[in-house]
Amino acid sequence: MSDLDLSPTQLDRYSRHIIMDEVGPEGQSDLLDSRVLVIGAGGLGSPIIQYLAAAGVGTIGIADDDEVELSNLQRQVIHGDDDVGRKKVDSAAEYVETINPDVDVEKHELRVSPDNVEDLIEGYDFVIDGADNFETRYLVNDACTLAGVPFSHGSIFKFEGQITTFAGGEDSPCYRCMFPEAPPAGMVPNCATAGVLGVLPGTVGCIQATEAVKFLLDKGDLLDGRMVFYDALNMEFDTVEITKKDDCPVCGDDPAIDSVHDVEYTASCSIDGTAEEPEIEASDD
Repeated sequence: MSDLDLSPTQLDRYSRHIIMDEVGPEGQSDLLDSRVLVIGAGGLGSPIIQYLAAAGVGTIGIADDDEVELSNLQRQVIHGDDDVGRKKVDSAAEYVETINPDVDVEKHELRVSPDNVEDLIEGYDFVIDGADNFETRYLVNDACTLAGVPFSHGSIFKFEGQITTFAGGEDSPCYRCMFPEAPPAGMVPNCATAGVLGVLPGTVGCIQATEAVKFLLDKGDLLDGRMVFYDALNMEFDTVEITKKDDCPVCGDDPAIDSVHDVEYTASCSIDGTAEEPEIEASDD
């Protein structure tokens, strides 16, 4: 799609993008030709899907196997009362249709696993991880890193969130450079047991969507090699550097993981079942 292919309706709809030098009609056309996969249509996935659709990302894949529950509605803003009991992929796709008819939704009603993740991410320009468990986070990291697919990570816990982007460059770290293995089962409570501020995933998910749009436009500096920690209670943002580790098991000099089938994605998500205790990381729901 060239800039001349934008219809009068599209020129009006995306006018606030088009008048920006950093976007213009060419950038908007790029967005309309782009494909982004969102893993999880819950707390983080809701604002991600909402803003990608509004921005005119042409194809949004949504992977989720869950159903909408009443307790979701406090934060999962793309679902409503009438959606309780429905599959989240169906509710999310219907919501996108109401926002922007330019956007095609590819529904993947599944739980991401080693048996399907490689086929799932294939063909997408960018992946956004909005998962609510460590097993999926490590699986997405390993699959995207091995395939060279850039992706954004986000997680939330009570009043806190964290966001980073793994661009897949030669010097780019991956998730295992920060956290080689997951914490022991039960050490980090999820949002169902610890709770979460309803507006928190809105902030974190919007940053993830921003990173995706910047990547697709090839503009600005991504959070590649940096992680943002957000403390909503004290309204503070802190940024820490993430360095690529030579001994990283998936992106290091002598990787131990050549395939997602090398890992048992339960408990520690390690290749040999022996884990050192890592830093504690938030869990999203």
